[in-house]
Amino acid sequence: MKTFQLTAEPRTDLGKKATKALRSEAKIPAVLNGGKLVELPFAGTLQPGEKLVEIGDGKGLITTDLILTQDAVRKLIYTPEIYAIELSYNGTTKMAVIKDIQFHPVKDTILHIDLLEVHPDKPVVMEVPVKLEGHAEGVKAGGKLNLNMKKLKVKALYNEIPERLVINVDHLGLGKTMQIRDLHFEGLELVNAKNAVVCAVALTRAARGAAAAAANA
Repeated sequence: MKTFQLTAEPRTDLGKKATKALRSEAKIPAVLNGGKLVELPFAGTLQPGEKLVEIGDGKGLITTDLILTQDAVRKLIYTPEIYAIELSYNGTTKMAVIKDIQFHPVKDTILHIDLLEVHPDKPVVMEVPVKLEGHAEGVKAGGKLNLNMKKLKVKALYNEIPERLVINVDHLGLGKTMQIRDLHFEGLELVNAKNAVVCAVALTRAARGAAAAAANA
């Protein structure tokens, strides 16, 4: 997976008025989740933008409110590629991935980004693009190959997640489907429903006609 370098600044004013002002300047409020787990009460010092979120059992998580710019994230968001993000702020650098993005319902501008801090020894779940390769037997017989799921949810260490999942369809016959349960990728766990259809070779009118003609011959 490729790495995208992104610089942010800490966000200390979290009010609605401040959020509106940010967006008017083409800036995006963001949150970095998955931070350090600490015991409560917390005796340390929080850095600018950091806040403590209580999660129960006397523990809390440190999250960080950040400010990004539309220009800085454009090539990160509006692309079919997936990236590990080298995120720099407060004089430090952390690795992260995109967890969620909120878009304006009409303008399609970015309203908010949730990032997730990642670690070399802790698996994460990401959506990875699917690429079909080969020439399906069903297509040779007159069928049409359809890709039902353009991305699959993969659980793995972030530095082991590929840029895309390549699926060979050479042996996919006419009227047949390929489901999640049919797929296996070394070192990766697919977390979609096992019976979800990834791709299929649909019967076309021409294929039906050819099959009927063969049956009547």
